[in-house]
Amino acid sequence: MKAIINISDTTFDSNGATGGDAGFHPAGAASAAGKGTRLFPLTGEIPKPMAPVVNTPIIEHIFDLLAGHGIEEVYVNVHYLADALMEAYGEESRVNGMAVHLEREDELLGTAGGVKRLASRFDDTFVVVSGDALTDVNIKELVEYHREKGALATIALRRVYDTSEFGVVEVDEEGNIQGFQEKPRPEEAISTLANTGIYVFEPRALDYIPEGVFFDFAEDVFPKLLEHGERFVGYQEDFYWSDIGTLAAYRQAQYDVLSGKVGVKIPGEKRSEGLWVGEDAQIHSSAEIEGHVLIGKDAVVGRGVKLLGDVTVGSDCWIRPNVTIKRSILLPGASVGGGAYLEDCIVGHHYDVRPQETIRGGALIRRA
Repeated sequence: MKAIINISDTTFDSNGATGGDAGFHPAGAASAAGKGTRLFPLTGEIPKPMAPVVNTPIIEHIFDLLAGHGIEEVYVNVHYLADALMEAYGEESRVNGMAVHLEREDELLGTAGGVKRLASRFDDTFVVVSGDALTDVNIKELVEYHREKGALATIALRRVYDTSEFGVVEVDEEGNIQGFQEKPRPEEAISTLANTGIYVFEPRALDYIPEGVFFDFAEDVFPKLLEHGERFVGYQEDFYWSDIGTLAAYRQAQYDVLSGKVGVKIPGEKRSEGLWVGEDAQIHSSAEIEGHVLIGKDAVVGRGVKLLGDVTVGSDCWIRPNVTIKRSILLPGASVGGGAYLEDCIVGHHYDVRPQETIRGGALIRRA
């Protein structure tokens, strides 16, 4: 079986297959091809799949998810800032026991077109996972549901409060998909079940995708499946899913992981309830740490520093004396000058916050 990971602005194609239980041998395809424009300027420096959530790139959380459910082989389409992904993983590598293949996509082909490009790899049931989202969905249960329903295509659905941010899906009592609606106002929504971008397909579904043209699953493929009366169902279970499509969602995803709302791995040694510390990190004995805090590898936390609420400190960060940081994220290599105050913000890679500087209110601070 195979899987595909797509990102709304960027697309992942990871074709992964791992030996697992008899009868469940998935292969995955992840597409990391697009630009991730909704996360700009964060994605002006790195491709969206490499954006870290609790000091781990989004794509590695996806690798963990796939490997944990039996994926053995992953194909990844790369386009925007492709060299960063190539440098991290190489054209051929092994991650979490999976064979990983990176392939350059010279021209963006959309969520479906990028998958069609790799059609020859898929000869059995395969999974598509959204690459700009953080999730702990049970892939194995999703596939089992798909097979029990005898479906050509299955969408994992998650109930949301604000439908204006998502495409929503209408299903009947037996889970059959009846229709779609793109980002409706809540009072006009036909459903509150969001399309998570997590799918299961049989290879025949690829017959609905033309070769070499831009094609989208939600806009182009799914209407054709309904039109032709294909067996097309929605999977509804309780799992975590966050569309990391904005900087606010990016910050919230970090906080959700630290507070235990997501079943993903947090790197580092768990020193106490809510505190994780990376290898060779230095923390002054006078530092005050409250809430859920992750301090990355080789980071330095100076005298009198206060880390309050949900805070992620990246690897090689340097926090000088008497700094206060609340509900914020420091990306790798950032440094904070003495006496600075940070609240609800993101400090970019290798950015130096000036001494006594105050930054708050959801800002992303990066070098020009």
